[in-house]
Amino acid sequence: MATTLLETCRIQPPVGGAAAELELPLSFFDVLWLHFHPIRRLLFYEYPCSESHFSETLIPKFKESLSLTLKHYLPVAANLLYPINTDDQKPLLRYAAGDAVSMKIAVSGRDFDELVGNHPRDADQFYDFVPEIPPVTEDSDHKIVPVFALQVTLFPGRGICIGFSNHHTLGDARSIVGFMWAWASIAKFGGEEEFLKKQGEFLPIFDRSVIHDPLGVDGIFWNAMRNIPFKSSSFPLPTNRVRSTYTLRQSDIEKLKDSVLAKKPDLVHVSSFVVTASYVWTTLLKSGDAVGEEVDDDVFEFFIFTVDVRGRTNPPMPLNYFGNCLGGSMAKIEHTNLVGDEGFVIAAEAIALDIKNRVNNKDEVLKGVENWMSDSEKFVGMRAVGVSGSPKFDLCDADFGLGRARKLEVVSIDGEKYSISLCKSSGSEGGLEIGLALPKERMEAFAAIFANGL
Repeated sequence: MATTLLETCRIQPPVGGAAAELELPLSFFDVLWLHFHPIRRLLFYEYPCSESHFSETLIPKFKESLSLTLKHYLPVAANLLYPINTDDQKPLLRYAAGDAVSMKIAVSGRDFDELVGNHPRDADQFYDFVPEIPPVTEDSDHKIVPVFALQVTLFPGRGICIGFSNHHTLGDARSIVGFMWAWASIAKFGGEEEFLKKQGEFLPIFDRSVIHDPLGVDGIFWNAMRNIPFKSSSFPLPTNRVRSTYTLRQSDIEKLKDSVLAKKPDLVHVSSFVVTASYVWTTLLKSGDAVGEEVDDDVFEFFIFTVDVRGRTNPPMPLNYFGNCLGGSMAKIEHTNLVGDEGFVIAAEAIALDIKNRVNNKDEVLKGVENWMSDSEKFVGMRAVGVSGSPKFDLCDADFGLGRARKLEVVSIDGEKYSISLCKSSGSEGGLEIGLALPKERMEAFAAIFANGL
């Protein structure tokens, strides 16, 4: 059952193949995430392989291709420099020659088929495969914070897990998934020619000047954040949770859309995301009632999700911009309305309207951005459900020569009270997979209500 660490190494961009140094100021989109926990993901691949083939063939290929990929994605090998004196300096990302990505190599005796199942599984066991970002160090002026780490784990004769953790200031889902796709392509084809042929004109750009910030929002956000002590992250163990995956097939999603439109025929933007989010949100709240969670009827429930605003702003930002570029969207509804018979439709209407009026409106999507930090203080202690991941960025498509990933697990949702992960279904065309980590009794209640509602 044990997982054994075989090697820890540091992978640098190729010598002479990359810029000697790169410094990037944090935009206001980045500053928002300074004190957020790292994002931790696991990709599981069915790939029967011996330990000797793994060590002698695959690992050298992974290392070489990672080095080549870092040439195009220097911030991944960079450090976040967090100033000791926060009055005089701002944080920034800096890559200097010699900086590298930490990569661990491991072999595990755990049951691969158990791990990639959809049924409730002990959440703690997944941390065997999650790389910890190396510890923070200091010089006279800064805390030096690595922003990315990798672990590749072999399950002899069954498969491979590629785990990766990133500090959110490094980039959002589009950026991190783009890096993983690039690494996978270079690993699969044994070089960067195929990657450059497909992505040459869309190589990542890091220039922060593409972000229009006439109000100096980065400074406003930093003033709000700089007095919060910067803390190193740690795994939230023990989690006291089980991890499960639920699938909404395309037919389920169409049925949910039909049920919304039957009662709200004029509602626009009744998308797969809207009905999936609404169904999971209301099911989660009903499962709380089912296990005796006491909530006043008039308490507000919040559903919060981020949106990639690269193409939604005026002027638009380039889609290949690497960093954070996320706006927020929110639905706010009283508890009693969400757990009632019409709760699903009420939730869907609220989320769809916010997407229509704010997310898809270039004049509204960043309106009042200078107040995001001060407004967020009003929501401290609120009852909220969040979303991690997006079906638009299909991580399971990262093929390192191992085929399509069998399973994606977003382990970092364990660090939040209630959060769901969302991705394309690997086993159901047009379907969506929802990942949850909950206490065992709560998960059993959720599973029963989820199945009954379909």
